[in-house]
Amino acid sequence: MKKQLLALGLVATVGLSGQLQAEDGLKDIHVYKSPTCGCCTDWVDHLKENGFKVEVTETNNLNPIKIDAGLTPSLASCHTAFVGDYVIEGHVPANDIHRLIAQAPKAKGLSVPGMPAGSPGMEVGGRKDHYQVLMFNDSGQTKVFAEHN
Repeated sequence: MKKQLLALGLVATVGLSGQLQAEDGLKDIHVYKSPTCGCCTDWVDHLKENGFKVEVTETNNLNPIKIDAGLTPSLASCHTAFVGDYVIEGHVPANDIHRLIAQAPKAKGLSVPGMPAGSPGMEVGGRKDHYQVLMFNDSGQTKVFAEHN
């Protein structure tokens, strides 16, 4: 009986360990940004402060990356990132990315189009624009994933 309980405990521990490793792997995010963009650097800092392991690739031409990612011009912003199988475009708050990972919806990714003041990396004086985080699919259809003031 003790051997069976020990074996069951070992299986549960190994399974949980694998799950935790998989979840940790989803916290790896690869960001493509311009080398001269300060707000993109601030967004990367925001991600690091919120538990993401960030790899940054600087490039002067983000358009091929955005096109390959299936981003339409209406979803575009100043930087593009990838976490797991998801595309993250623009100044998406880290908490929304964590929620996306936890919920794992069938979606292509999240976008904050443009560069709204008050979004992570775009803190300007105390100004905070109302903005939406859009979830989009492979067809470019969107729905509101979150709203922020």
